[in-house]
Amino acid sequence: MKNRLLSHFHENRQKINPFINKLIHKRSWLTKKAFKILLCLTCGFMVTFLGMTMDLAMTKSNKTPATLTYKTSWLGNTFGKGKLQVQNNIEAMYVTANGEIYTNSLWDEAGIEAGIYKDGKVIAALEDTHGWNRLGGKAVIVNSKYIYIAMSQGGMNNRKEDYPPEGTTWYCVRRYDLAGKPAPFPGGRGWDKSMLITSNKSEVTGLAIVDNKLFVSNEAANIVRIFNTDTMQEIGSFPVTNPGKIAIDTQENLWIIQNQKGSTTGKIVHYSQTGKKLPEQIVDVVEPTAIATDNQSRLLVAENGVRQQILIYNIKKQPVQVGTFGNKNGIYGDIPGEVKSLKLYGITGVGTDATGNIYINNNGFNKSGTDLRKFSSSGKQQWQLLGLIFVDNADTDPKSDGVNVFTKQEEYLMDYSKPAGQQWTYKAYTVNPFKYPQDPRLHTSPDGTFMRRIQGKPFLFLTDMYGSFLQIYRFQPTTDGKIAIPAGLFVNTNESGKSITGNWPPYQPAKGEWIWRDSNGNGAFEQNEYDSSQDYPYTGGWWVDSKGDVWKTLRTEDGIRHYPLQGLDSKGNPIYTYSSMKREKTPNLFKDLRRIEYFPQTDTMYLSGFTAEHPAVGDDTGVVGSEIVRFDNWSQGNRRPKWRTVVPYDTTGKREVSTAAMSIAGDYVFAVTVKTAQVYVYKANTGKMVHTFSPGPEVGGESGWIDIPYGIRAFRRSNGEYLVFVEENWKGKVIIYHLPI
Repeated sequence: MKNRLLSHFHENRQKINPFINKLIHKRSWLTKKAFKILLCLTCGFMVTFLGMTMDLAMTKSNKTPATLTYKTSWLGNTFGKGKLQVQNNIEAMYVTANGEIYTNSLWDEAGIEAGIYKDGKVIAALEDTHGWNRLGGKAVIVNSKYIYIAMSQGGMNNRKEDYPPEGTTWYCVRRYDLAGKPAPFPGGRGWDKSMLITSNKSEVTGLAIVDNKLFVSNEAANIVRIFNTDTMQEIGSFPVTNPGKIAIDTQENLWIIQNQKGSTTGKIVHYSQTGKKLPEQIVDVVEPTAIATDNQSRLLVAENGVRQQILIYNIKKQPVQVGTFGNKNGIYGDIPGEVKSLKLYGITGVGTDATGNIYINNNGFNKSGTDLRKFSSSGKQQWQLLGLIFVDNADTDPKSDGVNVFTKQEEYLMDYSKPAGQQWTYKAYTVNPFKYPQDPRLHTSPDGTFMRRIQGKPFLFLTDMYGSFLQIYRFQPTTDGKIAIPAGLFVNTNESGKSITGNWPPYQPAKGEWIWRDSNGNGAFEQNEYDSSQDYPYTGGWWVDSKGDVWKTLRTEDGIRHYPLQGLDSKGNPIYTYSSMKREKTPNLFKDLRRIEYFPQTDTMYLSGFTAEHPAVGDDTGVVGSEIVRFDNWSQGNRRPKWRTVVPYDTTGKREVSTAAMSIAGDYVFAVTVKTAQVYVYKANTGKMVHTFSPGPEVGGESGWIDIPYGIRAFRRSNGEYLVFVEENWKGKVIIYHLPI
């Protein structure tokens, strides 16, 4: 740049020198006044040419951002790249004698509904479980020839390839060979003839094999059916109340979970292969969710009630509990929420191998994610595989300088000196369904995480894919350890009735919108804890500033709502009210207001949306819009932009290019696109684009779509480094970019 400027200066000096020499030889130019005029003229030429050069350089910089050195890492999944990673959830599993683990689940974003694990690795995934209205299920079993999984096939109106009609679902057992490829059979259904339809009404809830007999539970139908494993023809059935998962004992009889239903607790019942009910049963359980036998002929039962343990029974005669595995109360014992090897939570699978090793899967609650562990027979953890992220992003506790990172249900401890993918340690699971059964995370699907310090105390805020609510959680380590305690909830106006349909939460107003605050500190929704109002129903975004004030944008002319923090109540909950809420006009340059980020320290407001110059094509409700705009001195009433910058947006209606989310930190504005997951970096002072970057080789150079409104979150550390967290829903993780800028 310096050499270019000098070159322009010398070139322009050569052009004006003859003109100057001609003038100074005239007597009239020998006066002092003339000399000043000439000096001004010369300086003017210099400034003009220098300015032209600088403008040219800035334009080029805007079009071709400088190369940026950055590193990519991730958190939330044991594996960060490649075709195989830990699946989003495990809802059923079966362990073979040699320690292979076969799993099943309803859905995995990357199509690994049914995986195969061994020695702490994902070794394979069953094919064709995803797409074309196919889902996995809640049962899996294996013999020496085939793998059998519960699954469903939804309607497609494609009779030629044998799909059910629209509106009909087949609940099936699907057969695979041991390589994970569908194994068709005579009379099989579906496009590849590998599906056995068991019902059009209810799912398969358990599978087991004895010799050539395949036992299939159907809880809703109160029946266990028997099929030949080779021909897949039905050879018998018998009634069982609410049958679930099945284990086979050394006598080749069946132990069947009788699932908990309503207020009726679960139990374990005993049947012969022919369906004869045997007298033995286990009734000292509350919520059994998985069952297996070990090499000592004992029965292992996953108790997913408050005990959160594996209960071990001697079943040679009448079952007698002879032991437990895992700490009492699981993750809620000792320091509640703290992750330790023997603290279990949300157990969905248990199994053993021939040498007595024990395998346990924790799914958390409301499908929090996979936590699969192997233990030796003495109880020492051998390995742990994690797949904790689904539709989520991360944020850091600002007091921790990026070391303590939170997602909607988890806390991680970071060590950025370690290699990519090894920087994170899973420290806490922050949901307690037993103490706080009305926790909104158990009843909704939040995703966007905000961590804030208010009056020095940490608070977790969560919104969702549609911006329909803002959840608030407080922490009280002396009584609740690592648990995030429900503290408040904002919901939007629903024009047609209650803001949230269904029976949860109790006592919510019959119409309009409301703010709930946990006035008595018990984490439950009480009748006198609501503040209600009525407003425009269509939301553009939420924001919580560093003082704890809440901001909301509505897609209308007076579309900014500001809820100043009114302090903390006696229980430590933030106080927000409609009476103290401030309505602010949308700046008139916006035609469809979307995101908002306000920084009270500098009185700086950043807004995004669609403008008259760059309007929306259609109604793409989830995106940032077409422009990001900065306003200084916002609280003083200034509505003149400091700058406006156009971000990638859809101009064709095909939605191939659009910006999903934005985040401001330090000297930069970060934005990420929906389909390409490319991050754009703009100078916060000028709005000029200075960098772009995308997933690096550490994560295989790939990412899924960014499909949540807060899919990017940036933070500047005290050493000047920037951390940029980006949603990566496809393969179940959060990408972390480390930028030295």
